[in-house]
Amino acid sequence: MKKFLLISALISAVFLASCNTTGDSTTAQNDAMVQKTSEKVVEIKAGGGSGTLVVLHTNDHHGHPVSFFNYPAPGQGGLPARATLVNQIRDKNANVLVLDAGDISTGRPESMFFDTEPDILGYNYIGYDAAALGNHEFDKPHAVLKKQMGWAEFPFLSANVKYRNGDYVTKPYIIKDFGDFKVGIFGLTTTEINEIAGDVETVKDLVIEDEVKASKEMVSILQKERVDVIIALAHIGNYNNTDSGSRYVAANVPEIDLIIDGHTHMPDIKSSGHWDMSAPFVENGVSIVVTQEWGLQLGKAVLEIEDGEVTEVAWEMIPVNTKKKVDGEIQFIGTEIAEDQGLLDLLQPFADKVDSFLSVEIGTAAAQFDSDKVRINETAVGDLVADSLLWKTKSMGAQFAIVNSGGIRGSIPEGTITKKDIYSCVPYDNSVFVLTMSGADVLELFDTIGKVKQGKGGFPQVSSGVSFTIDAGSGTVLDIMIDGKPLDPDGTYKISTNSFLAGGGDGYGVFRKASNRYDTAVFQRDVLIEYIQTFDGPLEPQTYNRFDVINGVSMIEDFDTAA
Repeated sequence: MKKFLLISALISAVFLASCNTTGDSTTAQNDAMVQKTSEKVVEIKAGGGSGTLVVLHTNDHHGHPVSFFNYPAPGQGGLPARATLVNQIRDKNANVLVLDAGDISTGRPESMFFDTEPDILGYNYIGYDAAALGNHEFDKPHAVLKKQMGWAEFPFLSANVKYRNGDYVTKPYIIKDFGDFKVGIFGLTTTEINEIAGDVETVKDLVIEDEVKASKEMVSILQKERVDVIIALAHIGNYNNTDSGSRYVAANVPEIDLIIDGHTHMPDIKSSGHWDMSAPFVENGVSIVVTQEWGLQLGKAVLEIEDGEVTEVAWEMIPVNTKKKVDGEIQFIGTEIAEDQGLLDLLQPFADKVDSFLSVEIGTAAAQFDSDKVRINETAVGDLVADSLLWKTKSMGAQFAIVNSGGIRGSIPEGTITKKDIYSCVPYDNSVFVLTMSGADVLELFDTIGKVKQGKGGFPQVSSGVSFTIDAGSGTVLDIMIDGKPLDPDGTYKISTNSFLAGGGDGYGVFRKASNRYDTAVFQRDVLIEYIQTFDGPLEPQTYNRFDVINGVSMIEDFDTAA
């Protein structure tokens, strides 16, 4: 923990002390040491421990319990390999924390079909110390989250998510006592949750407090608990400004020693140029770290602590059986990691059950439908998903379809396409809607689209029947054409979308203005499966110039992603 010493010529000492706590604790105690001067107060934060702390961290696991295909090869990631790596590091270090920055839920079918049970069992097996509450922990009814908390042998943390009566939804913080020093860990959840949670009903009665306000409250409590290290386990995102996310917290709460972040998936914090990812990003003296989604990398921070102060933070990302293609050959990035057999035996039955009813072949792809850029421009996979909605609802009068790129969670691989591939690509239980809207409201819809930043989950993908240009610089949409004609503000239009957007998710509140709302009750992913089955030959990934983005970014590393 950082010490703040204000020196004065005349010093008189007043000491206030109370008993210390050991082990995990969520009870604040009034324990501080204060020196008063004739001019100002000099506060020395309590603590005084020394040692080395290794913090292993993940974020945005998103329901990937076993190894999986990630371009260009199968067999990447997975909790069994992660377990081996964690144990190897524990064997070499005395003081190790294992933390996750949220969004354990929502991903592949071997997780989704079982309400994230295999993932939580895997986290228990590995010995996670805590996990932040991410927005995707609220994708299903609150009873499911309660069930997951019951399965977990580690606490979920959030200091800024409360019920309307003021009670915390879960523990706000814990304290870990390593003997020579104490570590306070508190959780933070993105304030965007009311817009992007998968189940609006789950979050409607929650209050999401400002992250800085909650952080200051937690720091005050943890200082009184005489911790030596303060860690914010945050699912709030890393952006290229100090107006939001982890940099916002760091800029306003310098007493934090380390922010372990998630939500934006890619480690792309920028100040002047890109974060080179060989060391923590530092904002206002606070170290910020984040690692790759889906457990493809394990973050490792090493903190040196002297007399209750963190003097050094070293950091690296360790690949978890990630692979690349070099001259046509698949190679491991880093060292191949053997899978922990005990954990593999525990998780494999879940995967086998899914395979038994999702291994059905539904079509073929001439090449991969890549989802990497689905949040920055028109993509073949986005066109395919949106076209499937229009195909299903064309007979109902729909003129075009729009989907949120945040609902497309994976690529469709080259070669044989199975139902499992589609459940991985479009995992949410969203049904297909047809909305009747006035031309004026459709114009407002495109105003909304213009304000969605590249990299956000609300970035659109659209079907045939509509075309437009997004000016990312001005936040406007130009040249809107529907069925080959300019948008008529006095006209009436029918639009196909998913139930998440129809309910106002991702900031699309304008959809709630629809004069007529028809829920087909058919899941979006089932429609995509049916649509692919209508093709006789291999699907060719291609785009159709449905929209352009000007004055924006074109490369993945140039934007901030949040899901």
